[in-house]
Amino acid sequence: MDGPSNAVVATQVHEVQVSPARVSQGALVLGADQDLQSEQQVELKNRLDEVLQCVANLREEVSDLRSSLQGIVVQIVQDVKTGIEESQKAARRRRHFFPRERSDSQSSSSIYFTASGASLYDGESEGGYTTANPESDYNGDTDRDTDRETDKETERDSEDEDEQSCATVRTLKQDSQEEEEEDEENSLQLDAEWSTEELAGLLSQCDALHSGSTQEKAEGFQLLCSNKPMYGGNKEFLWRLARAYNDMCETTEDKEEKKLYAEQGRDEAAAALQMDNLNAECHKWFAVLTGLTSHYESMHGKLKSSHIFKEHIDKAIALKADDPLCFYLLGRWCYEVASLGWLEKKAATALYETPPTATLHDALENFLKAEELSPGFSRTARLYIAKCYKELGNISEAKNWAELAFKMPKVSEDGDNAGLEEALEALRN
Repeated sequence: MDGPSNAVVATQVHEVQVSPARVSQGALVLGADQDLQSEQQVELKNRLDEVLQCVANLREEVSDLRSSLQGIVVQIVQDVKTGIEESQKAARRRRHFFPRERSDSQSSSSIYFTASGASLYDGESEGGYTTANPESDYNGDTDRDTDRETDKETERDSEDEDEQSCATVRTLKQDSQEEEEEDEENSLQLDAEWSTEELAGLLSQCDALHSGSTQEKAEGFQLLCSNKPMYGGNKEFLWRLARAYNDMCETTEDKEEKKLYAEQGRDEAAAALQMDNLNAECHKWFAVLTGLTSHYESMHGKLKSSHIFKEHIDKAIALKADDPLCFYLLGRWCYEVASLGWLEKKAATALYETPPTATLHDALENFLKAEELSPGFSRTARLYIAKCYKELGNISEAKNWAELAFKMPKVSEDGDNAGLEEALEALRN
């Protein structure tokens, strides 16, 4: 009995001696878990601080925007008043461009009034003669009565002649004014027809230059700028001028010039939109130049510009559903939104109640639509089709589209050809 009892006691003593080591190991594991949780909390806190800082910056920008909008409203009112005054002055100058011929009416009036004066003078001389020849009281009274009646008749005749003279003068003036207005309308109509023909030729020439080389695009830009004082009030002219600014932004290498071209081009596109909100080209080039100006903005500015870009590209497609460039641009927007990082998505959520959402499938669908409307539309478009297929896991299709893009001729519109070649080479291998 003693042997087994001693064995049991030894076993229990051994278990008691081992358990503290196990407890210490558990404490170490628990401490490591607590350290890991604290690190995650610190990281989460840092990210939340960044989001709060973004919201604070956004509030400051909104405040600045409100104050600047007030100044813009005042400036717009002043510009409108100035424009109205200038148009009224121009209308008055056109109205007095042809001097009125008054010689006929004046000569006619003088004839009538001369005859009237002569008649009145004769009556008075006749009356004077009879009163100066007294024969008898009766004859004198009779003669005086006759003279008075003659004077009254003469006065009535004179008044009738005056009325006829005034009526004739008014008629001549009215005829002269109607002829003047008719001549002015005919002159303006001829000027408008001539200006329309000249504008059509100018726009056709600029479209041809836009499709040419870099030098030809620069020539088209200069041509449009030199004709802006004459045709700056035409929407078709303005959206082409905005497009020319986009051409200059793409061809120049200087960053400051790129920014200046993008901002001025966006202003021209905005002016065209104010004239016609149902023109697809106006919406398209306003969206394109908004995207270019966003490259020089803060993260919040880029998010707001992205929202504006999407809005106007959608309108352009709704107005003209066969433009491959619009679908390519919409595909780029979807691709960028689908590739947003965590911080950008949180900032977009803080900025908008419904932040923008898009997937790689959306981007691929729009790129393929552009290719369907115009096969071989752009090497860059085919590059993005390959990118989408690769990121979606379809490697064979990615290589196929990369090969198709690689075989296309190189053109200046593709932008950074060196970077494009590297990206295509990476997708082909």
